[in-house]
Amino acid sequence: MNVPELLKYSEDHGWVAQEGEESDRLVRVGLTDYGQDLLGEVEFVDLPDPGSRLGVGDLMAEIEARKATSELYAPLAGRVVAVNGLLAETPEVLNRDPYGEGWLCLLAPEDGAGVDELMDGAAYARFVGG
Repeated sequence: MNVPELLKYSEDHGWVAQEGEESDRLVRVGLTDYGQDLLGEVEFVDLPDPGSRLGVGDLMAEIEARKATSELYAPLAGRVVAVNGLLAETPEVLNRDPYGEGWLCLLAPEDGAGVDELMDGAAYARFVGG
């Protein structure tokens, strides 16, 4: 199980990476390696529309796989700046590279969005039993 230390994690197996300068901070959000492994072979990913606003816990993505369909909820409140269009054509990239090409969306977080309240790598590894 791959758990990069520099990321933050949610209990529903989402990951968050902070990008950009403090005043222009964006966060890239995806599904963890553990989460994609639980689902199995990903066949379809439904992402929010760019420009939409998500609150903490709002439905951010529906991921359909051979084993199951899963919902991923927004770990932070913010506006969707971009989504990963690659997943529409090749959703299986989420299985191959969940922390790289398999990212889901880019958010402009609201002030005080709570990145620090998410789990660090060590806490997430303990959470999933690693």
